[in-house]
Amino acid sequence: MSGCCDKPGLLPVETALERLLALAESAPIRETERLPLASAEGRVLAEPLVAGLDLPPWPNSAMDGYALRQADAGEPLPVSQCIFAGQAPEPLQADTCARIFTGAPLPAGADCVEMQENVEVLADGRVRFLEAIRAGQHVRPQGQETRRGETVLDAGTRLGPIELGLAASLGAAELTVRRRPRVALLSTGDELVEPGQSLGPGQIYNSNRRLLASWLQRLGCEVVDGGILPDDLDRTRVCLGELADVDLLLSTGGVSVGEADFLGQVLREAGELALWKLAIKPGKPLTCGHYRGVPVIGLPGNPASTLVTFALLTRPYLLRRLGCAEVTPLRFSVPAGFTWTKPGNRREYLRARLENGRAVIYANQSSGVLRSVAWADGLVEVREGTTLAEGDAVTFIPLSEVLV
Repeated sequence: MSGCCDKPGLLPVETALERLLALAESAPIRETERLPLASAEGRVLAEPLVAGLDLPPWPNSAMDGYALRQADAGEPLPVSQCIFAGQAPEPLQADTCARIFTGAPLPAGADCVEMQENVEVLADGRVRFLEAIRAGQHVRPQGQETRRGETVLDAGTRLGPIELGLAASLGAAELTVRRRPRVALLSTGDELVEPGQSLGPGQIYNSNRRLLASWLQRLGCEVVDGGILPDDLDRTRVCLGELADVDLLLSTGGVSVGEADFLGQVLREAGELALWKLAIKPGKPLTCGHYRGVPVIGLPGNPASTLVTFALLTRPYLLRRLGCAEVTPLRFSVPAGFTWTKPGNRREYLRARLENGRAVIYANQSSGVLRSVAWADGLVEVREGTTLAEGDAVTFIPLSEVLV
C-alpha cells in the first residue's frame, strides 16, 4: 500500500475513498474457484456469465387460453390439441385452435394466444373469440430475455438470489468466482474483554470484533481471528508473526503515534503506515499502509466510528479488490424530520430511521453508542458547513445497502 502519506488538514471522504479504491485496484484478488450454485451466494463472479441458449428457447404462452392464427379469429374454431407446459406440441391444424397453458410451447403455425377469460366455449366444443386479437398477443417470443452468446452477467457481479436464479435459468450448474479474501481481524488494548469473561477495573466488552467478524463473513471473507492484542510490544510482535497468508490486516483502535501504540510500532518495523485524519464524523482517524507486503487498514475504536468507516471505506475497498465495479451504496433523498443548527467541518453520518417518509435521528449521536445503530435503519449524510430545518432534503443511506 504505497502512496499513503500524511497531509495537513482533514482528508475529505471522497478523497479517502478514491485513494483506497486505487490501492485496492493495485492489489486485486485474482485467484478463482469453481463452485456449484448452491455454494456461490455472496461471491463475486470472476468470468462473465454467457448464455448458452436462447431464453426462452422457443415461443411460449404467457396465459392460460387458446393458441391460434390471428387471421382465423373471426369464426368459432374447433380445438385440435391440448398443450401443457413441458410438452412438445404438434403443428397447429388449419382452421383450428389449441388449448394451451402458461409456459407451454406455441405450436407451429399459431401466432397468438387469447386468454381463456375472453372466449366462449360453445355447446359443440368450438371456441368463439369475443374480442379483437392481434398477432403476437400473449406470446413470449424465443430469445425474449436473452440470446445464445449474449453476456448476461459481467465479471465483478456479486451473486445474490436473483443472479443465481438467472444462472440456473440458463442451465449453469457451476460458476467461476473469486476466492474469498482472508482478513486478519485484530483488536487492541488491555481494556477489552471478550463476552463471557469477567470485567476488571476500567475494562469493557469487545463489541467491534463480533461486529466486524460477522460483517466480513457476510461480504464473503474468510476471517482469521487475531484476537485482542495486549499492550505489550514483544507479545504484539509474536501475535503478528503468527498471522500468515492473509490479504488484509484489519484492526480497530490502538494505531496512532502515541507511546502506547504497540501495534503501530510493530507494523512500522516491517512496513509503512500513515495516519489519515478524515473529515468524517464519527470516525476521524484511519490508518492505511502495509506490513510485510500485506495491506493494513486501521479503523477507529469507538463502535459507531468503526461501523461508519467500515461501511463507507473498508467495504468498498474489499469489494474493489474482488473486481466489483459498483462498490458504493445506493442513497436517496428524503425530507429531514429534525433540525441541525451547528454546521461542522466534517461530513457527519447520523444514525437515523424513516418514520412517515421522513428521516428522524437517534437522540444520542455519540461515537460510542452502538445502540443508536441497532435502533436505526440508515445513515443520514450531513455535509460540511450545513444547517438543516425540518423538511429540508437530506441524503439517506439504508443500512441494508452496506450490511451485505
